[in-house]
Amino acid sequence: MRKDYEKLFTHLEPPEPPAGLFDRIILAIKREQELRNTKRLAFGFLALLAVSLIAAPFSWTSFSGQMAESGVLQFMSIATSDFGTFLSVWPDSVMAIAESLPVTGIVLFTINMILAVFTLRLFLYKKRLLVGYLFHAGQLA
Repeated sequence: MRKDYEKLFTHLEPPEPPAGLFDRIILAIKREQELRNTKRLAFGFLALLAVSLIAAPFSWTSFSGQMAESGVLQFMSIATSDFGTFLSVWPDSVMAIAESLPVTGIVLFTINMILAVFTLRLFLYKKRLLVGYLFHAGQLA
């Protein structure tokens, strides 16, 4: 065996990395960061949508119960059945309807519906990113 290993390997040049390796590494890191952000966005959409869909029956039940208890439906039925009398006393009738409106039920139901529509709108707007994430995640598995 040779004892001078250093002299044996002095004529060899160290290997050079392929051209563009650094750019490919940076691009892969950026893709992974985008994928992570898209994953967070998808789970955020799902959480908001789940909250709004779970709360929808409760807010609707609250709203419809308060509407039935307030008597607003009776005011409206009388206004539509005897429209001539309603027009003659419309300021008092409108004020009576406004005073008996169930504001809490209306606000809860409206907030719930706005949250659901807003979530769906954002989901459809970001659909390309989310679908790309889901297909990319399916390829990794």
